[in-house]
Amino acid sequence: MPALKALRDAHPRARIEILGYRHIASVADKRFYADVVRSIEYAALSCFFARGGDLPSHLRDYFGSFDLILSYLYDPDQIFENNLRLCGVQQILRGPAQIDKNAHAAWQLAQPLRELGINVTDLAAKVFPSDEDRGFACRFLQSCDPPVLALHPGSGSERKNWPIENWIELAKTLLNGKVLFRTIIFISGEADEKEMTRLRTFFKDEPQVRFAHGLPLPQLAALLEQSTFIGHDSGISHLAAAAGARCFLLFGPTDPKVWAPQNTNARVLLAPNNDLTQIDLATVSKMIGL
Repeated sequence: MPALKALRDAHPRARIEILGYRHIASVADKRFYADVVRSIEYAALSCFFARGGDLPSHLRDYFGSFDLILSYLYDPDQIFENNLRLCGVQQILRGPAQIDKNAHAAWQLAQPLRELGINVTDLAAKVFPSDEDRGFACRFLQSCDPPVLALHPGSGSERKNWPIENWIELAKTLLNGKVLFRTIIFISGEADEKEMTRLRTFFKDEPQVRFAHGLPLPQLAALLEQSTFIGHDSGISHLAAAAGARCFLLFGPTDPKVWAPQNTNARVLLAPNNDLTQIDLATVSKMIGL
């Protein structure tokens, strides 16, 4: 997003399209960054990943219509790139398909723009929910008493997760105190089913606890911008920071110097010995001001 924002700021009238996974790129679709989002899972695109493929004429015309293509695809043999050139594409910039440990990920992803004379200095991602997104968030929160705390106990990797027992104890402590937050919302996606099953069972009779499972990212961003957020090293944590939520993020085996949001509203707690099991409840409670 920092790279896209710099590109949009430099060329505010340009038509920008994103070819990617629609459920992820939707957060940018007609929300400042992109005019159109198209799915990379379109079957006819498969020939672009093979040498000597029969490239459909409508895709030749489509790719050939762009003045610039910025690709972050993993394309070590330049098969995709060479097929783009067969479509008449003149200018192709290649972004890093993999992130190394030498600099922040956002900085690495923004480097190709330097070839266009664009130096990306603001590495804090931002999202711009639509009026419809914010309307959904208002309806979701209509019966919730503020202030609202959003908790995301997952990350897609157990090694990056604070033990679920600690999340339960944290929520219990906050509910009993009823000082900092009056509503707790547990955020979850497909990778969080195991944790959510335990949490739903434990808090099924607690009216102050809500669950937001599998929300489209633009709607989730609108919900998070009205919340305080606690999470791990995850995409949802970046979304929360980009939405403007006050964020407290627990990092373990991954390096926050590479992967933590660069937003000033995000605070990181790095686990001793990079082991999240060594962060106790008291430390997290103190961090959020309990």
